[in-house]
Amino acid sequence: MEIERKFLLEEFPDLPLVEESEMCQGYLCTEPTVRIRSRKNASGTSYELCFKGKGTLVRQEIELPITEEVFCELEELVGKPLIRKVYRAYRLPGGEKLECSLVDQGSPWEFRYAEVEFATVEEAQRFQPPDFLGEDITEKPGSSMSAYWERTRMDRRE
Repeated sequence: MEIERKFLLEEFPDLPLVEESEMCQGYLCTEPTVRIRSRKNASGTSYELCFKGKGTLVRQEIELPITEEVFCELEELVGKPLIRKVYRAYRLPGGEKLECSLVDQGSPWEFRYAEVEFATVEEAQRFQPPDFLGEDITEKPGSSMSAYWERTRMDRRE
């Protein structure tokens, strides 16, 4: 089960960096969500297939590692340019991990967002976001990455 809150972000924060990577992801379908993702960092490149259930604050999530070969085959099935992300993770003063993404840098759709995952719903509801985080879009319709995919990729034939 994934429990997370999501916020808009103007800039990457000035906090201790925990992790940094470049990601590419695409969607085989959005209802239910079936996503492929590659993640490249200092340790190398990993690939995953992810299934996500319905929901906003809380939803089922299953992530499975796949090979590069399977990723490439699934990417062909996607048939659209993948979403590109600059990903950075930071540690907040309360110990939470803040995951920040710059999406499709340089494109007309470029934006940044941040997510914080929690162990319980109560913990998520008690969380007081730092001032640098923008609007809480956890429950806002159309704020998921699969909705972004539909808005920016579904009408493109590339």
